[in-house]
Amino acid sequence: MAYLLDADVFIRAKNLHYGLDFCPAFWEWLIKENAAGNLYSIEKVGDEIFALEDDLSKWAKTLSPSFFLKPDTTIFPALTIVSAWASNGQRYEPSAVSTFLQVADYYLVAQAKAGQHTVVTHEIPSASTRKIKIPDACIGLGLKCITPFEMLRHERARFILGPRP
Repeated sequence: MAYLLDADVFIRAKNLHYGLDFCPAFWEWLIKENAAGNLYSIEKVGDEIFALEDDLSKWAKTLSPSFFLKPDTTIFPALTIVSAWASNGQRYEPSAVSTFLQVADYYLVAQAKAGQHTVVTHEIPSASTRKIKIPDACIGLGLKCITPFEMLRHERARFILGPRP
């Protein structure tokens, strides 16, 4: 079991709480946890980040190739399960299902299902029928979904103030 991070975790961290310029400890913690096998994201999330062509994408390009998991044969049954969940008996509009099955969220949830991982996202459950949110898919599929702050507290992450370089 590991944590799988959604793109918004990286983007909001960079833009709001843990800027690369003033909170390097957060980014170092992500790298350390990945090296320990406790934290990953997926290739499609990496693609979204690389497309930004900013400081975040520069940082992401320095990561180990194992940080953004590539799809392998273990994910195929999970993709089928997630697709079936989204398509059958849910309250979502057909366009919401179609969109979900084409974006990184679908693959993130499927990777979590394949490995029984915990999904980490800022998204919150929604009653909307127009968009499938990650937490709703996780709830429907019996997966754990938490916020980045819950992950950091659970892992007892500490970002200690140090002298200026």
